[in-house]
Amino acid sequence: MMVYMRSLLLKINIALLIILLINACSKDYLPKPLGYNRIDLPNHEFVQLADTFPYQFEHSKHAMILADSSWMTERYWIHINYPNLGADVQLTYKPLDKNANLLDQHLGDAYQLTAKHQIKASAIEQSILTTPKGHVAVIAELSGEVPSQFQFYSTDSIDHFLRGALYFPTATKNDSLAPVIEFIKVDMVHLLNTLEWQQL
Repeated sequence: MMVYMRSLLLKINIALLIILLINACSKDYLPKPLGYNRIDLPNHEFVQLADTFPYQFEHSKHAMILADSSWMTERYWIHINYPNLGADVQLTYKPLDKNANLLDQHLGDAYQLTAKHQIKASAIEQSILTTPKGHVAVIAELSGEVPSQFQFYSTDSIDHFLRGALYFPTATKNDSLAPVIEFIKVDMVHLLNTLEWQQL
């Protein structure tokens, strides 16, 4: 009986080995190369913002303008939301009312909001953009695994102060999001180049 059981187990093992070899030979297995997710980006197309704001600019045709719904929202705070790209540009507007102290406060807040990313940022590069209309904007580009990779503010130093920050509500690594970040940077620079102030 013992010899019979050993013989049976040996036959079963040989049969399983043959099945495994046949299955292994029947499929072509290629390891997947390292790479990034495919992201199809649209062409840059722009439309004018509705004229119900104390600022005007051209924004991406592929984005939606949404009212800010946070607990601390103020009038004229909006989101430029890219639903197909999973990106959100938050715009906060502050009236200055010709008050130099308010301007200093908002400049300090903008600096602090950018600086708080220093913990995770591998670099923060600031540049000054002078628009075709003569406005000045300060742009901060952040590298590394930061929640906001692109921030800016612009002011006329008298009546208007506008700050923007790009966010992705996702855990995806920024190197994977690089094409989308670059796409939206172009849109934000266009926004700044077309920015105009108006009184309501």
